[in-house]
Amino acid sequence: MLTWLNRASLKFPALTQALREPNGLLAAGGGLSSARLIAAYRHGCFPWYQDGQPVLWWSPDPRTVLLPDSLHISRSLRKVLRSDQFTVTFDRNFTEVIHACAQPREHENGTWITNEIQAAYFELHRQGYAHSVEVWHQQELVGGLYGIAIGQLFFGESMFSLVSNASKVGFVTLVSALKAAGFVLIDCQMPTSHLNSLGAHNISREDFSGYLSRYLDTPTTMQWSTAAITTSAIAL
Repeated sequence: MLTWLNRASLKFPALTQALREPNGLLAAGGGLSSARLIAAYRHGCFPWYQDGQPVLWWSPDPRTVLLPDSLHISRSLRKVLRSDQFTVTFDRNFTEVIHACAQPREHENGTWITNEIQAAYFELHRQGYAHSVEVWHQQELVGGLYGIAIGQLFFGESMFSLVSNASKVGFVTLVSALKAAGFVLIDCQMPTSHLNSLGAHNISREDFSGYLSRYLDTPTTMQWSTAAITTSAIAL
């Protein structure tokens, strides 16, 4: 039975109460305050819903993740990285990245990144939890992604690409930086062929909860900055 959240409480039901169909639906309602969103990530769930729906909270089983050491870079992508046709930055333009991610995809009528979601993540960015990756080509923003960093875990939310390989370059650059800073896992939520090609794989909800228990309160050396990264400098 679906749990409806009380706005006065940040408590979520146990992840074991998530529905099997649809896979991972855990709770509804409660709003999108910064405190609730951080509580959700720490608990192991995330918001995903359409305009006109209540806020829906999900914890799928299995969970798609990427371990930094499992990152797969194809031969063709290595050539793109070495070509320096793209430059990557972090946190230089969070607003434009989330706006671009919110644009409807081909063959889709709407977006789950509603105005309400955007406002909530703008605030998380202001507080230092939400971060963006920008991919530039000749000073034009052509790809990127955003997500939440807590402890040694990065929770990916969405990515976009306006030209071939742009989002892959952004993701690989981010993973390289996260690995160097001590991060142990990137949460990808649900599987896609795009992420699977980069080394993402599924783990059980129980195993994912184990990562939360061990690494959410462990600091890293990550320095989110606007410094431009040349892709050929990435350790491949």
